[in-house]
Amino acid sequence: MSASPVGAPREDAEWLEADGLGGFASGTAATLRTRRYHALLLTATTPPTGRVVLVNGVEVTARTQAGAFALSTQRYAPDVIHPDGWRRIEAFSPRPWPTWTFALPDGTRIVHEILVDPDACETVLRWRREAGTGACALEVRPLLSGRDYHGLHRENPGFDFTAAVRGPNVCWQPYRDLPPVSALTNGTYAHGPDWYRQFLYAAERARGLDDTEDLGSPGRFGFDLAEEPAVMVLRSGNDLAARAGAHAERLVAGERARRAAAPSPLALAAASYQVDRPGGRTLVAGFPWFTDWGRDTFIAMRGLLVAAGQLAPALAILSAWAGAVSEGMMPNRFPDRGETPDYNAVDASLWYVVAVHDVLSACEAAARPVPDAVADRLRGACEAILEGYCAGTRYRIGADADGLLRAGVPGVQLTWMDAKVGDRVVTPRIGKPVEIQALWINALHVAATRWSPRWAEAEARARAAFGRFVGPSGALHDVLDCDHRPGTADARLRPNQILAVGGLPVPVLTGAPARAVVDAVEGALLTPLGLRSLSPDDPAYVGRYRGDPGARDGAYHQGTVWPWLIGPFVDAWLRVRDRSEAAKAEARERFLPPLTAHLGEAGLGHVSEVADGDPPHRPGGCPFQAWSLGELIRVRRMLDLDP
Repeated sequence: MSASPVGAPREDAEWLEADGLGGFASGTAATLRTRRYHALLLTATTPPTGRVVLVNGVEVTARTQAGAFALSTQRYAPDVIHPDGWRRIEAFSPRPWPTWTFALPDGTRIVHEILVDPDACETVLRWRREAGTGACALEVRPLLSGRDYHGLHRENPGFDFTAAVRGPNVCWQPYRDLPPVSALTNGTYAHGPDWYRQFLYAAERARGLDDTEDLGSPGRFGFDLAEEPAVMVLRSGNDLAARAGAHAERLVAGERARRAAAPSPLALAAASYQVDRPGGRTLVAGFPWFTDWGRDTFIAMRGLLVAAGQLAPALAILSAWAGAVSEGMMPNRFPDRGETPDYNAVDASLWYVVAVHDVLSACEAAARPVPDAVADRLRGACEAILEGYCAGTRYRIGADADGLLRAGVPGVQLTWMDAKVGDRVVTPRIGKPVEIQALWINALHVAATRWSPRWAEAEARARAAFGRFVGPSGALHDVLDCDHRPGTADARLRPNQILAVGGLPVPVLTGAPARAVVDAVEGALLTPLGLRSLSPDDPAYVGRYRGDPGARDGAYHQGTVWPWLIGPFVDAWLRVRDRSEAAKAEARERFLPPLTAHLGEAGLGHVSEVADGDPPHRPGGCPFQAWSLGELIRVRRMLDLDP
């Protein structure tokens, strides 16, 4: 990524305001848009999918007796920064919502705030003069597109600049097949269509993707900051009846109270991932580009919801997903545009059983009854999963004669190590992956102890066979019976083995064998931000996650660090030390500070999807990742700390 202008807030520090429907506003502390996903009004037309960008940004100029001063910053191709609003940023804070203070040469200070209503597709922008006297006018030009959030926009004759004006409020609809955009303001509007061309998104360039676009600006709004703060409420739809000032004050007051009442910043961040989907609640896997994925939902909810004591939404999510079981499988992903769900994960279904166990256990511990209908629905889904896996299902998934779970066919990636470059699956792991066996044994154990002893024999058989994974050094093989060839083993040192000791309801290994696994993982894979996906000693190790999509996918599980794995690791590390108070104290000192520091970089207040395997472990991938944040919250609970 291009460097930030000298003296500016970092452009790799990103803020997020989610709307509870899958839409969001996001940007950088430097005010530069560096991604195609940075926008002020990005809405989900079929929540939480069908996301479209409606308002990308704004051009802002303040005029005082000393002259005109930009309060916005853009980057244009080939790499030109204009205007220079970044020079006037005196302070930035992401809490309680993104807030900038701009200092002008004549002593004027202007505070700019952005917040999103978490229950509707509305973004509030406010500017107020905090210091200075005399005339102070503000001019704001919205920059619009109307495109899929994965795409880019180009100047074209089909863009409709027409404005419907009702007093200070204005509505545009650049494209008939997309929602209209309304701006409720307390200013005055002057129509003046224009194109702004060749915006450059540095993060897209760094990712080897198309990186420039054109945006349309229908006109400009004028405000008098000497008289009152400037208010602009951007919303999807054509309702222009509300008065901006009063409407914004209600939203701001409600959000101020909600955010102040949150038990912690982490809890507030966790709420960003809860979204509505027809038929129930769900979790978004990450912002800005993920929607709800099965595997991610069931892993993330253990920290985001269960560890945080939010049992009602957890039950609602699991109940909603219960109806999606097909041939023993949970979908790994609901596509953006309503196509048939993707049933292409062997582990998503097993994580569902684990999540059900966690939620029911938390309800029991809290003496909170679960309605019989809900309990029956969850049990039915879990037993349908186990029955489907015992009988055999898609992609050769099924219990083998030794009791372990086999899975995989060429060309399909079924485990969480799911990167694919063209037709090449980078880490195919066909056969019997180690973490799948840990999940399988745990799922059978949950069913046997919670619902029916008929699953106990299958659990015992799988446990007895699991010993085959132990290698000469004590570390576990990553896959057995590779490509369904009996007796073969993939001995590469990967982090998946940690789930045999920690991160699940019951360990598969205990005692000395468990300690050997933890020591092997700690020695080769542990970094300050999580576990590497492959040992640096391996010839296939890739220490940097960067480059074009092919290069990044090639590194994704070949050394790249995954912060979500810190949860299973710390759990395993504590287990082999009997969860003593001394071990917890050491864990608090060793493992938490780097992750806590990370909350102030990349996705502010959140945890990134990945990081480089090599020092200094630069964060990458999705900057707001649900399971990464969820596992940090779970670790804090393990260490007797509040979320």
